[in-house]
Amino acid sequence: MGVIEKIARASRAAKPAEAPLPLALDRIIAGDCIATMKALPAKSVDMIFADPPYNLQLGGELFRPDGSHVDAVTDDWDKFDTFQQYDAFTRAWLAEAHRILKDDGTIWVIGSYHNIFRVGAAVQDLGYWILNDIVWRKANPMPNFRGTRFTNAHETLIWASKGEKAKYTFNYRSMKTLNDEIQMRSDWEFPICGGGERLKKGGVKVHPTQKPEALLYRILLACTKPGDVVLDPFFGTGTTGAVAKRLGRRWIGIEREADYIEAAQERIAAALPLDESALSTMQSPRAQPKVAFGVLVENGYLTPGDVLRDAKRRFRATVRADGSLASPCGATGSIHKLGATLQGAPACNGWTFWHHEGEGTLKPIDTLRQTYLLATQP
Repeated sequence: MGVIEKIARASRAAKPAEAPLPLALDRIIAGDCIATMKALPAKSVDMIFADPPYNLQLGGELFRPDGSHVDAVTDDWDKFDTFQQYDAFTRAWLAEAHRILKDDGTIWVIGSYHNIFRVGAAVQDLGYWILNDIVWRKANPMPNFRGTRFTNAHETLIWASKGEKAKYTFNYRSMKTLNDEIQMRSDWEFPICGGGERLKKGGVKVHPTQKPEALLYRILLACTKPGDVVLDPFFGTGTTGAVAKRLGRRWIGIEREADYIEAAQERIAAALPLDESALSTMQSPRAQPKVAFGVLVENGYLTPGDVLRDAKRRFRATVRADGSLASPCGATGSIHKLGATLQGAPACNGWTFWHHEGEGTLKPIDTLRQTYLLATQP
């Protein structure tokens, strides 16, 4: 019997089974995350983002060199008497998360060095399959005021599917487009939450570990589709809900602190969803409809006589009226055939080999195809 089955059996033995709650989408559920998730239907959410207590184990107050107080995490919700107690809590909520996650869903968990290694072990023990660990490198980290350690300048995110063979959503093309046509790496740089985005009440932070919306924007854009249901079992002040609303995703938040719930409700109510047309994103080559190069010529995205080059400017070719290309050496052919001929290669992906001048730089002609698709698909 696996770990998940043992936890589930123990839970059933301890408490009679209850009818699952209907999914209350785009709502905050006030209560304990474990008890609330137990009441949700199995395989009902597409993605989970979890920002659980870090169990920081802070020893007393922290002050800056000038004597001012550091607004650190001293709340009761982050305190556990022992590592064993924290581990039991972690396994309990992760087991319920596994149950309510759809078979093709994924989970993201963020943490610091205080807890992420314990969380990672639990993730693997409970049957999840880790896809990536992402390093969030903080552009403006809080310094180590005592000068006794390295500045803690990053946090770690674990991204996992339900199992080794599970299918999952990954919008690779969108991530590459977001990163200026370079494959997105696993180290992300964002500033910590501040400025107008940082929620305050009476000049004091509403939540000590509010996450930047840019971080959630990238995660949701990478691993969900419009209309997908995203659950955040440690909702806090509602970053996940605010970003989900902007991106046309449905969301469920679980939170037990009344002050956080009030702040989250006000924040999400003020969040403006993007226009439906803006939610269209670059599609993966396997998912997108086929477009002939000549269609771009017909529709004016390129005109006969335009010059294309490879990324290193070794080769050039002129676009002809029928969508074929002609090189100065006299060779002609399709974008694929001519690219292969000029390189002496057996094959060539002309969409990524040939580039056009755009805004002072060379851009793959595939960007024109994607622009055409966004403009013409319903």
